[in-house]
Order: sequence, then structure tokens, then C-alpha cells
Amino acid sequence: MAAKLKKGDKVVVLTGKDKGKTGEITSVLPKENKAVVDGLNISIRHTKQSQNSQGGRLPKAMPIDLSNLAIVDANGKATRVGFRVEGDKKVRYAKTTGDVI
Repeated sequence: MAAKLKKGDKVVVLTGKDKGKTGEITSVLPKENKAVVDGLNISIRHTKQSQNSQGGRLPKAMPIDLSNLAIVDANGKATRVGFRVEGDKKVRYAKTTGDVI
């Protein structure tokens, strides 16, 4: 199945503590059906000091379920993603505007 949300997409959070905030997807975890969005769903992780890092309480972006994210269209509003074939390529498009993503 083709991915509706991909790395680099600008998304808005629909539910949860960061509702209404926007950010860019830094990684997608398809097996877990989650994505990590830069600067959102921040959690404090306690890390041990090592040769490579200082350690302490470090902020880390945690994964958000894909069902709680929606892609942002050209107008800056949340939209659903659809698929269509243009020529010989399958492309993603915004359902609200019809524009290719």
C-alpha cells in the first residue's frame, strides 16, 4: 500500500497535547503506524553520560500515530490525501484543492 504521509511532508496535529500545531515529518515508522514530527510531542528523556554525549535530561520528539496527523495543503488547512494516476505515474493529491502534493 502506498504511503499517504512521507518524510518531509508538512503536517498538522489533529488530537492530543499538540493539537493545531504544525511541523515537518522527520521519520515514518510504517510497522508501528507512527511518525516523528520535528518539534512536536516532545518528551524529556533521561540519558546516561557517555564518551559521545553529555547526558542528563534531553528533550526528544516522540512518535505520533498517523491517524492523528493530516497533511497541510497550499491554503494552510488540513486535508486528506488521495491517489490518482497521471500519465503513467501514481501521484498523491490534496482532496480539498485537488493539487498534486
